[in-house]
Amino acid sequence: MKYIIPLLLLPLLISCETTTQDATSSYQTFYEVSNKKETATYEDAITYYKKLAQDFPEINIQTIGETDSGYPLHMVTFNPDGDFNLDHVRQEKAIILINNGIHPGESDGIDATMLLYRDLATKILERPKNTILVTIPIYNVGGALNRNSTTRVNQNGPSEYGFRGNAQNYDLNRDFVKLDSKNAKTFTQIFHTVKPDVFVENHVSNGADYQYSLTHLFTQHNKMGGELGKYLNQEFRPNLESSLMDNGWDITPYVNVFNRPPEYGFSQFLDHPRYSTGYATLWNTLGLMVETHMLKPYKQRVEGTYQLMHSLMEVVEEDYKTIKSLREETLNDNLALSEYYFNWKVDSTKTSTLNFKGYEAEQLESDVTGWPRLKYDRSKPFTKETTYYNYFVPVDTVQIPEAYILKQGWHKIVERLDANQIEYTALQQDTVLTVESYRIADFETRKMPYEGHYLHYNTTVEKHIRDIKFRVGDLVIPTNQPGIRYLLETLEPQGVDSFFNWNFFDTVLQRKEGFSPYVFEDLALKMLQKDSVLLQSFLNKKESDFEFAQNWYAQLDWIYQHSKYLESAYRNYPVYRIGKGSEAAGILVKS
Repeated sequence: MKYIIPLLLLPLLISCETTTQDATSSYQTFYEVSNKKETATYEDAITYYKKLAQDFPEINIQTIGETDSGYPLHMVTFNPDGDFNLDHVRQEKAIILINNGIHPGESDGIDATMLLYRDLATKILERPKNTILVTIPIYNVGGALNRNSTTRVNQNGPSEYGFRGNAQNYDLNRDFVKLDSKNAKTFTQIFHTVKPDVFVENHVSNGADYQYSLTHLFTQHNKMGGELGKYLNQEFRPNLESSLMDNGWDITPYVNVFNRPPEYGFSQFLDHPRYSTGYATLWNTLGLMVETHMLKPYKQRVEGTYQLMHSLMEVVEEDYKTIKSLREETLNDNLALSEYYFNWKVDSTKTSTLNFKGYEAEQLESDVTGWPRLKYDRSKPFTKETTYYNYFVPVDTVQIPEAYILKQGWHKIVERLDANQIEYTALQQDTVLTVESYRIADFETRKMPYEGHYLHYNTTVEKHIRDIKFRVGDLVIPTNQPGIRYLLETLEPQGVDSFFNWNFFDTVLQRKEGFSPYVFEDLALKMLQKDSVLLQSFLNKKESDFEFAQNWYAQLDWIYQHSKYLESAYRNYPVYRIGKGSEAAGILVKS
């Protein structure tokens, strides 16, 4: 059948088509001008957003804070209502925060977000009514300025890109708790200004080969916990996957395997608080990391990232009331908790099944090394049921205190509390309180530096009830506040990303006083003669530990460590806990 367009409609159709073409041509991105083979530079991206903000009242660009590169960060907001007072608009709308260029060599999101903002501003896309977008155009400015064509050796485009390390060569996606970089300190300012309901960060993956262009890395739902965690796993993620499928884009969880075929099974990536989505979890923000596949063409990856963000916006637009309600409910639930779970591991008793779309792989003899090598055959695609380990259980549990007390002098800790808007008060007078005190019992330390630190792990503590004298100016930090999870993850030494494990308290691990053996010998003998329990423990140690029995200095040191002469600061953690319902909890009322 031949359809005839009424003449009256022709001018309208031509007008609409022309308007769209004009909008696109007037606001072409660097990526489009380069025939979709290159990514925008830092200067190009900021100039582009400034032009959009100048021409469209729905877009606002702000300069916020510093980075290690000497250049500032920017925050670009899209709100169809033109209201950029976030404290006002968040009462009625959901906010999505998009972070791009944390690894500037993984540039897909930089270009995709520029296109998304342009298409929303020019009404090529339907504008959301209940959702606001905020983006950091390029987070790792120093890495973006370090532009090259070689450091992403396996990646299929763009022709030039930035470098993973920032101006101090930090991987910024390990810095959200330790805050070594100016970038991360400014990010906390942006994050707590925006208070996002949903956080998304755009990346490009490495590892195995498979058919997907898009993979996702949601924050781990068990770790998120409660009804919000259930919603994330049972509704939010499936709804996004369905929306993408409806728009012709298949997606799978981030393929967390290296040097073996993924169809043998793989686990969900566990996003500790050092990572962006793990950090967002501490504030009950739904977190999503996009990982496009490095071997797919750049155009395909940018288009996939664009569609994912568009689909995400539509899901949030539909569920914004549920998301905001669950976030508030989760905060209230967290404040009522008596126990906190952390240090999560895979629960191998509970799994999911993926219909995974991969490529057949085989082991061949390497022409380079002569050893077996893994090779994927793209002429042999398959869909196979694959075990996915996406359920986790906690390793450690801690009783939540009423408050922590931080003795003054630990300035780096206070700086990080301030950056995250943690509330605390200073003691107004000297006082003695009965508190819970930790002694660092054991820990291991990495042999090689990791992101500027020799990270501790497998930390264990001994807890004692002690009377401690506190001074005017020591800080009382209540847990009954929005940052409760942040406090527990950073101030409990056992936490994988605790301030202790990141070396901020290492000075308590070194003794500042000691003993002179030739003098202490006589004192040690008197101690053993007067204390039968100490003597028996000493003899048992000598009998059970051959190396100890052969080392005279180690024996004297053991006695010294079990004496009143050992300095009180040694291995005693200088953050104290006020137990719930304890007499010391009365200090919170006074302070």
